Amino acid sequence: MKINTSGHHVDITDSIKEHLEEKFAKVSTHFPSLISLDIIISKEHGEFNVEIRTNYEGTSLAAKGNDPVMYPAIASAAKKLDTVLKHRKGQLKADLHEKPELIEPESTDEVEEEIN
Repeated sequence: MKINTSGHHVDITDSIKEHLEEKFAKVSTHFPSLISLDIIISKEHGEFNVEIRTNYEGTSLAAKGNDPVMYPAIASAAKKLDTVLKHRKGQLKADLHEKPELIEPESTDEVEEEIN
């Protein structure tokens, strides 16, 4: 999985890139069809904002995390992304299951005729 990282008022160092790769290693194993993640880390008004965007099975998904410290903001966004991906995967699996057929109950007139 390719991780595209950019920073807005934040320098993206090698240690930040390594942390992101460690954080999303689990996500890449659970969702092998995930090709890339676009991560934007920004700092505004003393708070770090982490935004993650990706495409999964034809749907665009996004997650955001905020915290005064960068690493907990990354962790928050990663947890939200994992939740969103699990939800989408559940929706896709639910579409594959057979739906139960609705059977209309017999009318009371037909039941009375059978009894007589």
